[in-house]
Amino acid sequence: MKSETAHFGPHCKLSSFLRTLLPILLTALAVRMVVVYFSYTGLPDVDKDYEQFGWEVGWIARALASGRGFSSPFFPWSGPTALVPPVYPALLSVVFRLFGIYTLTSGFIILSINSVLSTLTTIPVYFSARFSLSAGQAKAAAWIWALYPFAIYFSAGRVWEYALTSLLYTTAFCVMQRIGGVRNLWAWMGLGLLLGATGMCNPATLIPSFFMLLYLGWRELRAGRSWFVKCLLCGVMVLAVLAPWTIRSYQKVGVFCVVRDNFWHEFYTGNSGDMSNPMPLENHPASDPVEMKRYLEMGEKDYLADAKVKAKAWVSGHKGEFALLTARRILFYWTAYWSFDKAYMEQEPTELANTFHCAIILVLLARGLWRSWKARTPGLGLFVVLLAVHPIAYYFSHPLMDFRQPIEPLIVVLMAAGAMPWRLRSGRQARADTAAGGA
Repeated sequence: MKSETAHFGPHCKLSSFLRTLLPILLTALAVRMVVVYFSYTGLPDVDKDYEQFGWEVGWIARALASGRGFSSPFFPWSGPTALVPPVYPALLSVVFRLFGIYTLTSGFIILSINSVLSTLTTIPVYFSARFSLSAGQAKAAAWIWALYPFAIYFSAGRVWEYALTSLLYTTAFCVMQRIGGVRNLWAWMGLGLLLGATGMCNPATLIPSFFMLLYLGWRELRAGRSWFVKCLLCGVMVLAVLAPWTIRSYQKVGVFCVVRDNFWHEFYTGNSGDMSNPMPLENHPASDPVEMKRYLEMGEKDYLADAKVKAKAWVSGHKGEFALLTARRILFYWTAYWSFDKAYMEQEPTELANTFHCAIILVLLARGLWRSWKARTPGLGLFVVLLAVHPIAYYFSHPLMDFRQPIEPLIVVLMAAGAMPWRLRSGRQARADTAAGGA
């Protein structure tokens, strides 16, 4: 008889899958739609230039829906831009074309789409946990994601690409967990397409994906299997997805960037001497009229080049302050703690609650990693590479909880490993279960 932790293989019936996940999916969607109902009416705020409709992505979507092309990343009309990746603004522009620019209906539709995408992320969360953990822990991970405050808020309450990126990234991670030993080159090419599409939603996923692909290649080499052609084809497909947008940005904006061109500006706004907030509002056109005027007068290419010069000059002259800021950003990324200063607490009244919430997450995550290492959990190396590499860019610029969302589903998987009381499968057990299941 197969053990309770048997691998969820292709022989399992659809009815079994539905019995396990359908109640979780319905609960996840219901909770999110309740939040949507209370959130969408606050989106069309003309007094704030409709910034709640996704800030830059919303302003670009407005330009697309108005026939002005991929342009105007801030409220004033301006020229072509490469400040943000193209997929989510394109999606939002379709909603604007069908239901009106900045209308209540459009707000309800886009938050509902986000909520559906976040709900669907429950599926790769379950299968990622099912590969590395037990059946019970996989179900627990799915339930945690369904009711996870970050997953609910950042899909049902915010217009941005979080939910879409999380779904694609977690799905790609599930494929990477299982692709070891697969000889079919089409599978590796498909993985490359998926990673490329994810990068077009959020380019911060590209460098971690590169290192995870290197890890997969090293694992294939260590197992005595061919690896070079597989990884090469996967990488070529990633580039094939990205190349048209890179060429467009060079032709239209005059900058060479893989997906977006604003790293140095974000770096500068995060390292300009203001330590009162993890994401200072000064020196950013979206919130600083002086900077907006400079952006419009100089144009995007020259404005960002100037920001790069200023950023490097500031770091060169403030090495100690930069190191301190970086340390504080690392702490904030994982704990949400920045300061208990009275002025900051008045500005961020949810700081204490958020810090407590993130502390619980961090403890469960650390325990999940420790237990997984002791049990030699299959696929643990991929988790370690992801958690180590993905946050690095944010350690040097902006460490907001927003930017953690692409990896939040996989944090939930490790939280389930840390929270559940029963014993994790060992690597040997996992391989035996996989063989027994015919996967």
